[in-house]
Amino acid sequence: MTETQATEHLTVVDHPLVQHKLTLMRDVECSTKSFRQLLREISHLLAYEVTRNLPMTTVTVNTPLQPMEAPAIKGKKLALVSILRAGNGLLDGILELVPNARVGFVGLYRDPETLQPVEYYYKVPEAMEDRLTIVVDPMLATGNSTVAAVNRLKEGGARNIRFLCLLASPEGVARMKEAHPDVPIVTAALDDHLNDHGYIVPGLGDAGDRMFGTK
Repeated sequence: MTETQATEHLTVVDHPLVQHKLTLMRDVECSTKSFRQLLREISHLLAYEVTRNLPMTTVTVNTPLQPMEAPAIKGKKLALVSILRAGNGLLDGILELVPNARVGFVGLYRDPETLQPVEYYYKVPEAMEDRLTIVVDPMLATGNSTVAAVNRLKEGGARNIRFLCLLASPEGVARMKEAHPDVPIVTAALDDHLNDHGYIVPGLGDAGDRMFGTK
């Protein structure tokens, strides 16, 4: 098994630690506390993949022995954008690795009848056109919310966008590829299909409800 399975648009991170933690999260008996902790842990691992190929430069540093030219990330600080509310579970873990990142939020809920996203909040950092923007949401189900969030970010000037999720459906991946073929997706698993209610199958249920202990 390789560490990732990738196409131009989709990368599935099948590292053993990622897959093991995801299996624990899928279990209906996984407690709210454990679910939150596992999501934080798995976000660390997924963050390494979604930040792969960041633009680099060199800076001069003084080691205890001598000066040297050492690699450093180039350009403005990253922008991490959470699709509320469940995206915050991935956001917290990534911020532990990239604590200087700027943070934005897109508040969306899914209309239960139409399955279409309804926006209720939007706040992002300045100079989005100069930042790599990583959008996070645990579930890429119908793809409607993700497409709506990316639409808003592009309207705000973001040009270099990546999307990170825990689970994806084939329908959601296809929807994103159609609407935003320039936005690569990184996920821990590509599941089988969506059910009639727009939930990923076999999935893990509603990530927000399991994270926060709500119904």
